[in-house]
Amino acid sequence: MDFDLTETQKEVIALATSIFEREKREEDAWTQLDKAGLLEANDDLLAHCALLVAAGAAAAKTPIHSVTTAALALARYGVAPAGRTHLAIQEPDGRDPYAPVTTFADGTITGVKTCVPANADRVIVTTAQGLALVDTAHAKREPQIATTGAPHEQLTFDRAPARLLADDNAWLFDRAAIGLCAMELGICESVLRRTATYTSQRVQFDRPIATFQAVAQRAADAYIDVETLRVTTWEAAWRLANGLPATREVAIAKTFAAEAGARVVYAAQHLHGGIGFDLDYPLARYYPLSKWIELQICGASAQYARLGAMLAASG
Repeated sequence: MDFDLTETQKEVIALATSIFEREKREEDAWTQLDKAGLLEANDDLLAHCALLVAAGAAAAKTPIHSVTTAALALARYGVAPAGRTHLAIQEPDGRDPYAPVTTFADGTITGVKTCVPANADRVIVTTAQGLALVDTAHAKREPQIATTGAPHEQLTFDRAPARLLADDNAWLFDRAAIGLCAMELGICESVLRRTATYTSQRVQFDRPIATFQAVAQRAADAYIDVETLRVTTWEAAWRLANGLPATREVAIAKTFAAEAGARVVYAAQHLHGGIGFDLDYPLARYYPLSKWIELQICGASAQYARLGAMLAASG
């Protein structure tokens, strides 16, 4: 396997990074991403993941994961883009025991989807019967606020007209999950760089605190976690992009995104001390986004249970 990014994928990262660095307002960044064509439907999963790494590194509150993953699905199932399409894909198949079950029957869907990014024109919905596409005009909408502070909605459908795209959810589940892992990788890379810079410049007892053994060890552990997350994320993404079985690899990547990701952002907060919690300091944006991703992928314990079940079945 070759984890090297193509020139196109490197250009995606460079362009997205420059937009996030240049545009300080989320609305302006979103407009520029759209103008650059980075939100359009495509079938390049690795370029998609590269874009989400850049979004995670910028701790962007834009609904970029939802829109670009929905675009992958639209391209996959031959649906023309129209308006803003989001994901509503809490898992009703047992992977998330708390997710309400949504059903598709006779060309309609019924059920509830929570934490859907606000202002969607259409949503791709996971149901017990497969993936469906539905217009949000047919939903009862109630505002919600995510851990990141970004606006979301709860959508309630009662026999809303819908189009069935596929008779299973697995294809989209795996790609949505690996996109979240890519965002977490970007988060962890960014906070580790910020921590290295801060501890090299912060002086205590006439020495940079990076020279203290305990600080250096904590940062080294975070570095190992970041590199492990990098390998597991890109391995799973590469296998998915090349049409290879990746159920186990996706579960492993989700495990490290949830568990190692939490360790890295916590270490960054710890090594920054009180300034890390100052809302005017950039680091404060990363912890809530990392926690949101951890919750979206159901945490590490759920992934360990899935991996254990796979091992038991293979035995």
